[in-house]
Amino acid sequence: MVLAACAPVQAGAAATVGSQRISTSSLDTQVSNLQTAGKAYGSTYTLTATTAPQAVLSWLIRFSIMDQVAASNDITVTEAQTNAALSSLSSVATQNGYSSTTELLVANGVPPQLFPELGQWEAQQDLYAVKQNGGKEPTTTAEQTAYTTSLNKSECTAAKSLNIMVSPQYGRFDYSTASTAKTGQSVVDAPDTLSRPPGVPKPASTEGLTPPC
Repeated sequence: MVLAACAPVQAGAAATVGSQRISTSSLDTQVSNLQTAGKAYGSTYTLTATTAPQAVLSWLIRFSIMDQVAASNDITVTEAQTNAALSSLSSVATQNGYSSTTELLVANGVPPQLFPELGQWEAQQDLYAVKQNGGKEPTTTAEQTAYTTSLNKSECTAAKSLNIMVSPQYGRFDYSTASTAKTGQSVVDAPDTLSRPPGVPKPASTEGLTPPC
């Protein structure tokens, strides 16, 4: 696994996730979209030229992992379910002091052009929760804990099967923060980032590469 994770990423790819190639050009476009959207929110938007690409790439990888989980569990999301899941984030934005869902998502590294993918990601989790809990939403603490544990394992298994590789230019993929239930980015700096001059590619690190499943 370590050898596979350290293998060269395809030329022109920011990352490869299974058979999917996330090109550097498509990532650059989405980062530009994010930075443009972020300008409207002033100090709320804190991502930099270094952290924005990692944040966007983390989301693109996270979406692919959840797609794999959904496929493995025969979960199909409709457009209506996607829109409903995205709309449900309005209350989350309010609870966390944001003026809108857009501000919430942009502050967390999701460009507006990826909002449909974010809505699908949320809807996939909702349907997984219902399926895992015998056909009803988990409401009790025990049910919610069981759901979270199950989803963490499914995501870890899916990520492992996808043999995710990230270009050293952006850092490395860290399984410890890839789960939906965890916080932080799944594409993180390599250990010696601070000792390298700006613009010098970050080396791939073996730390955090082994999936805990």
